[in-house]
Amino acid sequence: MISEIIKSRRSVFPIQYNNQPISKEEIQTILQSANWAPTHRKTEPWRFKIFHSETARKQLAEFLGKTYKEIVESPSEFKQKKIEEKPMQSACVIAICMQRDPKESVPEWEEVAATAMAVQNMWLTAHDLKIGAYWSSPALKDHIHKLVDFNEGERCLGFFFMGKYDENLPEGVRKTSVEEKTTWF
Repeated sequence: MISEIIKSRRSVFPIQYNNQPISKEEIQTILQSANWAPTHRKTEPWRFKIFHSETARKQLAEFLGKTYKEIVESPSEFKQKKIEEKPMQSACVIAICMQRDPKESVPEWEEVAATAMAVQNMWLTAHDLKIGAYWSSPALKDHIHKLVDFNEGERCLGFFFMGKYDENLPEGVRKTSVEEKTTWF
């Protein structure tokens, strides 16, 4: 049942991944789910840059490490190493991008929200496939266009790290109930 998948989905981080590959077919299934996200005026703003092969993930890791060193005033070797490890610990990294509607037929926040809903669909599908995932939005995302081509009006909102995992995920908790967040009229 979808409500159980929603309640049991968790962030699973690259350090937790077990080095098992994710097939191209599994990635395609995840992306197909993303493509069914709600979208106002059918702008379908989500775009994805896939780093799947070891070579592509290594290229991403090196780029992120190099960029970190260039943009941070006093870079930490430890932090740079962690930045470079994440893509290599992952079986796939997806740059989550948004293509702004050139007509600006909807407010930009609606296109960001639609892209976030696409990512939620990806996350739920990945979880159902027993693939862990985690969305990270480091400042480095604003430089990824130097590594891969972007269209006019396209920008990166973060990285979706994915990998298979062995451990059991913790049970979810919420600080407050939905009743505390709801006003009925």
